[in-house]
Amino acid sequence: MLYRRFGRTELQMPVFSCGGMRYQFKWQDVPNSEIPLDNQANLEATIRRSVELGINHIETARGYGTSELQLGQILPQFRREQLIVQTKVGPVADGQKFRQTFEQSLQNLQLDYVDLLGIHGINHGESLDFSMRPGGCLEVAQQLQKEGKVRFIGFSTHGSKDIIIQAINTNQFDYVNLHWYYINQWNWEAITAANRHDMGVFIISPSDKGGMLYKPPQKLVNLCAPLSPMVFNNLFCLSHGQVHTLSVGAARPTDFDEHLKTLEYLDRAEEILPPILRRLEQEAIATLGEDWVKTWETNLPSFEKTPGEVNIPVILWLLNLAIAYDLVDYAKMRYNLLGNGSHWFPGNKADRLEELNLRKSLAHSPHADKILHKLAQADEMLGGAEVKRLSKT
Repeated sequence: MLYRRFGRTELQMPVFSCGGMRYQFKWQDVPNSEIPLDNQANLEATIRRSVELGINHIETARGYGTSELQLGQILPQFRREQLIVQTKVGPVADGQKFRQTFEQSLQNLQLDYVDLLGIHGINHGESLDFSMRPGGCLEVAQQLQKEGKVRFIGFSTHGSKDIIIQAINTNQFDYVNLHWYYINQWNWEAITAANRHDMGVFIISPSDKGGMLYKPPQKLVNLCAPLSPMVFNNLFCLSHGQVHTLSVGAARPTDFDEHLKTLEYLDRAEEILPPILRRLEQEAIATLGEDWVKTWETNLPSFEKTPGEVNIPVILWLLNLAIAYDLVDYAKMRYNLLGNGSHWFPGNKADRLEELNLRKSLAHSPHADKILHKLAQADEMLGGAEVKRLSKT
């Protein structure tokens, strides 16, 4: 395994982390007695395989249902110093409730301390305020740190780049969990801000949220050859030294296998990546048009400033991916989450265009007329049954 310094924590972090939201039994808490033996055996085999490979960073959250409870049956079997354990607790208005939730996490994990505690979901102004205000979640986390129950404090985010940078620039956090991968590079400025503050950088779900790459369309397979889309995406992320670790949401012991292939290419990333990147860009231009590819994002309104809170940037992005790379299943899944994703995936679909006047919002876009057509196209192509966040299923 390859390790990178995880910012000012000085932890030697494996470039792959074992994320804990795919192997648990349920998204809701249930008694240990209700967890099937085969499910627990699979989870334990996955953790053993992870540690055997040198992937000793185990990452979970209080919001991941039975994940912590099930991990508590296996983690104490390892030497504690062998593991880097992270859990996450969502920000709330009452700092003491945050503490109580963390104490439940620690009890579930059957550990005396966690190496990394993340404030889970600094996604908008309210969650940032809950975290930063006097007596808030960060202050409580810092007290837990003084008590020896937490070594380092960070935050995870699905928020806008501006919110992420605002949180980073407080200089109160040791690391950040955020989204950044080939199909979504919007947060690069946040990563460079984190580097300036010597924070660890953890990439959330690059294979799932990065395009459902465990079942890629044939077109993407062809474009990424000789690498698989998953290995290409890993290599793209890790070729940037500013990135320290990628989450592998393993559901079974064999889920690490494809990711591990990335390691043999890291020393040759500068040779291997450019031809693939050129093919991907050329295909986008061939299918979408060069002017559109280079300027479609120009002067788009945020969903907050759009009638009906239609999330125009995200909808156009998803349509682009569906057309250019055949990422239709991924685009449908994300599109139909709009309206149900709360601050984790905000804004609404383009299913009410006849009722809404979006022209004023698009007044500064060079593609205003085209965008109205594309929004309708997106709803026709991607619309369908509503999708809920996994934690709500």
